[in-house]
Amino acid sequence: MSYCEVLRIGHRPERDKRITTHVALTARAFGASRISFHRADSRILDTVSDVCKKFGGDFKIETTSNPKRFLKDWPGKIIHLTMFGISIDEEVDKIKELPEPLLFVVGAEKVPPWVFELSDYNIAIGNQPHSEVAALSVALSKIYGNVYNQNFEGGEVKVIPSSERRNMVDTSDS
Repeated sequence: MSYCEVLRIGHRPERDKRITTHVALTARAFGASRISFHRADSRILDTVSDVCKKFGGDFKIETTSNPKRFLKDWPGKIIHLTMFGISIDEEVDKIKELPEPLLFVVGAEKVPPWVFELSDYNIAIGNQPHSEVAALSVALSKIYGNVYNQNFEGGEVKVIPSSERRNMVDTSDS
């Protein structure tokens, strides 16, 4: 997979803690290298760090106090996921050809106009209200393929697929 990161703009601690956690876990599971949060929330940082320790991988979590500066300083292309954008199906072939690094931006609340202006692509996964978790997973899957089937190194446990029960093995002794 190519190198990409996610920027989560906005976070209302009591309202968004689960959805922001799910954005981070989706970014990790679908192959992003890092997520940066506009607003720090230690509960989310702890939860995602615990998942990384338990299930492995080299996923990084950071916060930024200035997301506008973060976008201006980004060295690659910026893909803002918004229901107001152009259909991903119209742009996916162009995006697949972009050099890395790519930055995917997802909002928690109404994003400021400068996000649209600073983004190279304003992409929609449908033009109806929906979850930013769904938008991120669909976008990463369409652009990078079956990235959700990857194995992560260094975890304490590994999931053994089963149609009958929950099955994990402890790998911390290996």
